[in-house]
Amino acid sequence: HSNQLRQARAMGDYLIVGVHTDEEIAKHKGPPVFTQEERYKMVQAIKWVDEIAPGAPYVTTLETLDKYNCDFCVHGDDITLTVDGKDTYEEVKTAGRYRECKRTQGVSTTDLVGRMLLMTKAHHSNIDEDLDYRKHTDNFGKGPKGHSPWTGVSQFLQTSQKIIQFASGKEPQPGDTIIYVAGAFDLFHIGHVDFLEKVHQLAEKPYIIVGLHFDQEVNRYKGKNYPIMNIHERTLSVLACRYVSEVVIGAPYAVTADLLDHFRVTLVCHGMTELVPDKDGSDPYEEPKRRGIFQLVDSGSNLTTDLIVQRIIKNRLAF
Repeated sequence: HSNQLRQARAMGDYLIVGVHTDEEIAKHKGPPVFTQEERYKMVQAIKWVDEIAPGAPYVTTLETLDKYNCDFCVHGDDITLTVDGKDTYEEVKTAGRYRECKRTQGVSTTDLVGRMLLMTKAHHSNIDEDLDYRKHTDNFGKGPKGHSPWTGVSQFLQTSQKIIQFASGKEPQPGDTIIYVAGAFDLFHIGHVDFLEKVHQLAEKPYIIVGLHFDQEVNRYKGKNYPIMNIHERTLSVLACRYVSEVVIGAPYAVTADLLDHFRVTLVCHGMTELVPDKDGSDPYEEPKRRGIFQLVDSGSNLTTDLIVQRIIKNRLAF
């Protein structure tokens, strides 16, 4: 989604994103995972979005474009149909007010839902006794068929060009407060956005660096089939957020003196989620606490990746 919005924004000067209501989605596609309020906030947090149009109709008409004073609308190169099989963009295409952007290969909502549903079949909490799991772990990243046992069969291929397109490219400026936060940021969601927004409000000129843990590390402290998204997908999801300035890909679990000095970090924040000790039982935030620069931040949101997976499973049963 972020990549589609990035491409759309590059085609013009101002991007308005129409977001459907829960009712509209349920009618045409099936039950939504997130509520409309969560989706409105989520889309607004993506850095290429200038404005959202809540409750946008499922079929985009010329009337909708005129209402928001839009020259044209943009959609991916996959056709969307209404519940009765009509092309939802027929009217705007005929009027020449339609543009297309490339779909991001290898990742889709359907694909991610599939990975989450795998969790109901195979819980990997008890790694030692699961030989098949160990065999997978040994093959991790080896050969063309090697895929992560944690992120299912992701077909998403990361390139340096894609990272450049998503990155802000901004260096910290004099007077910026450099804030470091770390975690999995799996299935980047509204709980993450709320947390980053709160962190962003802690300083007048915040420069937020997000440390992303490698898949193996996330699996160590999350267990089961986590992470759902691999490190490459998580990198782009986090970079797309307007509150984030920089991402450390594969950040160390313990926030070390070297890391703090290297990035000239002024403040280290963590959410209200459980703080799992490092492999050796030590506190990963020992150093920032010793320096007196550690702060717990309450996002006010109770949404977690776990809860999203539960919603998916519940939807699947209802469906």
